[in-house]
Amino acid sequence: MKKTAPRRAAVGSGTVLLDRRDGVAWITLNRPDRLNAYNVAMRDDLFAALDAVADDGALRAMVLAGAGPAFSTGGDVSEFGSAPSPIAARWVRFRRDVWGRLRTLAMPTVAAVHGFTVGGGLEMALLCDLAIAAEDVRFCLPETGLGMIPGVAGTQTAPRRLKFGWALDLNLTGRWIDAHQALFIGLVAEVVPLRTLDRRAQALARALGRLPRECVAMARMAVWEGLNSSLEQGLELERRLAGRLEQIFLAPAGEAGATRPRPRRR
Repeated sequence: MKKTAPRRAAVGSGTVLLDRRDGVAWITLNRPDRLNAYNVAMRDDLFAALDAVADDGALRAMVLAGAGPAFSTGGDVSEFGSAPSPIAARWVRFRRDVWGRLRTLAMPTVAAVHGFTVGGGLEMALLCDLAIAAEDVRFCLPETGLGMIPGVAGTQTAPRRLKFGWALDLNLTGRWIDAHQALFIGLVAEVVPLRTLDRRAQALARALGRLPRECVAMARMAVWEGLNSSLEQGLELERRLAGRLEQIFLAPAGEAGATRPRPRRR
């Protein structure tokens, strides 16, 4: 089957690129000269890119990547304190909750990380469903040592994705870890050579995208939402979602044995 050629387009001011590759959206952070440190323009462009992906019914999965030598080094410190006022800054963030938009995107999401993946860059990866790391990746949450705390959900996503002790360690110490340490603690699902990172991320995203949409959506909801529940509540959520799938894929009671087919790979 002939593959569809990627269609790359700059979003907004060009700090984010959006490709569509055979049903997979590629959102690429595009400030390589600043190691993809995000500023206000990139935050707004990323929000617009995520909206475009969410509105495109032909897309089945999303990969978040970084251009140049790094995935992202987090917030651009040159813009710290440049907002008109704290009130204005909070209002802009409320109107454009880019991190919430990334977290709740209604399709499987894969972070393809390489080079420095620091601060908000690491936190963006934690907001995706899965992360694949190149062998050259270096992770760190340095905010506490800079007089701040992680502000892109790192204090909340890390303990939900990692063991509690590792989450505290990364958030408090600013410890640097490499790709294989990240694999050991469960921060990433796979480590690959840098030259194969994009190819492997695309293959994984396409595999996820071929799964039935409803099943993927329900499984993601059960896992993510179950983290905020007791075990009993989580099991009840799982039962409800499984029952909803049965209503979707099984025919109503009628003739004996009459059912619709179970969902198949698409």
